[in-house]
Amino acid sequence: MGEMKQARPTVLEVHHMIKTYGSTKALRDVSLSIREGEVRGLIGENGSGKSTVASIIAGMQKADSGSMTYRGKEWNPKTMIDALEHGIGMIVQESGTVPGISVAENIFLADVDRFRKGPVMNRRKMMEEARRILDDIGAEDLRAEMLTGALDIQSRKLIEIARVMRQDPQILVVDETTTALSHRGREIIYRIMRKMREEGKSVFFISHDMEEIMKECDALTVLRDGEIIRTFDRDEFEEEEIKRCMIGRELKGDYYRSDDDSQFDPEVVLEARHVTVPGGEPLRDFSIQLHKGEILGIGGLSQCGMHTLGKVLFGAIKPVDGSALIRGEQVKNEADAMKKNVGYVSKDRDSESLVLQAPIGDNIAAGGLDRFALGHILVTPGAEKAYVNAQIESLEVKCQSRKQYVSALSGGNKQKVVFGKWIGRGSEILILDCPTRGIDIGVKQAMYQLMAAMKREGKSILIISEEMAELIGMADRIAVLKEGRLEKVFRREEHPQEADLIRYMI
Repeated sequence: MGEMKQARPTVLEVHHMIKTYGSTKALRDVSLSIREGEVRGLIGENGSGKSTVASIIAGMQKADSGSMTYRGKEWNPKTMIDALEHGIGMIVQESGTVPGISVAENIFLADVDRFRKGPVMNRRKMMEEARRILDDIGAEDLRAEMLTGALDIQSRKLIEIARVMRQDPQILVVDETTTALSHRGREIIYRIMRKMREEGKSVFFISHDMEEIMKECDALTVLRDGEIIRTFDRDEFEEEEIKRCMIGRELKGDYYRSDDDSQFDPEVVLEARHVTVPGGEPLRDFSIQLHKGEILGIGGLSQCGMHTLGKVLFGAIKPVDGSALIRGEQVKNEADAMKKNVGYVSKDRDSESLVLQAPIGDNIAAGGLDRFALGHILVTPGAEKAYVNAQIESLEVKCQSRKQYVSALSGGNKQKVVFGKWIGRGSEILILDCPTRGIDIGVKQAMYQLMAAMKREGKSILIISEEMAELIGMADRIAVLKEGRLEKVFRREEHPQEADLIRYMI
């Protein structure tokens, strides 16, 4: 395989690239290349520079210095649209769809005039072409005429994939897209990547998921602090060595939990009792109990109902039938859940759990005003500062100060701020929906160790996750949902494998 790959011509080269944001050096003299028919993984902790170099290649921004060549010619795209027209497309990590228009209009964004003859728009032809493109990528269940704003994160991400793939790119940049996708959505991306490889096209694949990187990539480039540390060919892939290159040291201590038993207190602290919620991600007569000192994992495919469950238990969604109970008392709303010492970390962190255009301190303090405000009314600057700083220090949030805006933080540090908001107020029960999505391996380990420590303190955690290794590694029990119903419960001592979980999800 190595010889065949060496025989393929180089399609793109990056030479001595430098990029600086203020005092931060995002890229320090980065050089790399990709060959035809190659899937090249880019991996590194948050802030390592992998997304920066990819975004420059795809025309999203300019480098400060350095040069690029594409098919032997100088490459300096003006915009992402310019890059895509010349054969380099990028699927970005953040959402890139417009909510108030149809799926088809989003697919042909900036190109709808092709369906216009004078003042008349041929909407039927646009819908037909959109349906064909969605079918081609394997998203045939998405309807072209639907309003995009009514769709979930995964469906919106599939629209972005369709928009790029309709242009038939020669090089595709996938920037952590799989973190927003379920098992089925990930398979769509993998299938596209494999097809491009077979056709002699190239892919830059950025991911935090070691398992998918090692499975899908032909070569892997590790970045750290804006520099390329090492490039591994496929026959050199060795997980511990890749991790060591990523973080500059060996991961000390356990990654997941090391114990095998599923001991917890019989006291029920959180319960869904015969809950029914209709809609796109339904729950049907659903019941489950979380016990004191238990980590309960909830898994399933997209739209199985697991994300709805988290919101029901926190009082954010009211079921049409059944009830959510905290220590035997019905939860009225989110404020009531907070009073009862329940915290909730949303899957959609940036829009639901954080105020990005506000300081770190304000975000953390917002969860604990009733804890440090005198008489629950008067906030003294000293008390607020002490409360916030305690969380920043204990969770090791990498920031300039508590006054820094959350929008400037990496994904891992944003998530630490969310955790700080709930841990600071002494939450006894945490509902965590995809808590490590888009977070690098070093911060993931810290999160897992924190969850294990909370369990030892007798606190209870409901972890909803699309990462089966995370559920297997952390949970005392794993409940598998399918189409809004409880399909199977595994206990930790049974040592379930991913294949066992998938059997009940599909």
